[in-house]
Amino acid sequence: MFVDYYELLEMSPNANSETVERIFRYFAMRYHPDNQQTGNEARFSEIVEAHNVLKDPVKRAQYDIAYQEHSGLRLKLAGEASDAKGVERDAVVQAKLLSLLYVKRRQDVTNPGIGDVELERLSGCPREHLEFHLWYMKAKGWISRIENGTIAITVEGVDRANSEPLRDPTIRLLDHSATS
Repeated sequence: MFVDYYELLEMSPNANSETVERIFRYFAMRYHPDNQQTGNEARFSEIVEAHNVLKDPVKRAQYDIAYQEHSGLRLKLAGEASDAKGVERDAVVQAKLLSLLYVKRRQDVTNPGIGDVELERLSGCPREHLEFHLWYMKAKGWISRIENGTIAITVEGVDRANSEPLRDPTIRLLDHSATS
């Protein structure tokens, strides 16, 4: 797991070596285990580790490469979080999953589950994205994993599926010209 040493030491990645030393000394005194008021052995160890990396020019250069990669991931996360369409797409995927599981339960009450691979195929959602939706819907109590390992809709899930607003009647799966 990546540890942001700059955040840990509350300093800019552009800080020079004198600043690194000054900030390290401040935090080392503050969190040293011998300090009766603010000592914290775990925090002190983290600060020493960060200092050991950032004071060495070679280690810092290597760390800065990893830091840049991590910063790119944070920017991607921030970009995705600000995309309102992402949340809308998630709601559509969840509604689709509930609908699939609803129909399966309605068709075969004694065998209501759908396996992971089949659910991935039917929903058109890759496994790595499907995991989030399955986690969320399970936590909400809308779905559960049944005895045979498949996923099935629960009573709460049926209620949720039934409470979904009616679909826009102007949206059609098949064009009238396609049936001619």
